[in-house]
Amino acid sequence: MTISLKIHIIYVMLNPLDNYFEQKDEPLKSCLQYLRLLLTGYADITEHWKYGMPFYYHKGKMFCYLWTHKKLHQPYIGLVDGNKIEHEDLLQEKRARMKILLINHLEDIPKKKIESILKQAFALRK
Repeated sequence: MTISLKIHIIYVMLNPLDNYFEQKDEPLKSCLQYLRLLLTGYADITEHWKYGMPFYYHKGKMFCYLWTHKKLHQPYIGLVDGNKIEHEDLLQEKRARMKILLINHLEDIPKKKIESILKQAFALRK
């Protein structure tokens, strides 16, 4: 009883961003944390808590976000201007402006593919 109470208190004390990642189960948690580190590793990217999810801004403008697909239960990167990017692995589904890149958290993370898509997204901002 005491242990679960202490864990709950730790979650309450974390900021919403850290709390979002900390509450996930493995291996989803590690995958999302890796994506978070990858995104925040770019010089002009800042992390924000927006619409109840981790959002990443590029030079002060919304750029992408991290979330988990409700039906497929896979993490994904949602690209704000995804409709302007052509890539076979980007899904639009019913979104007008955004496209998502699903990441299979049970396999190796496709870092080169992610970086290539992000490069295209950054190019749209120039």
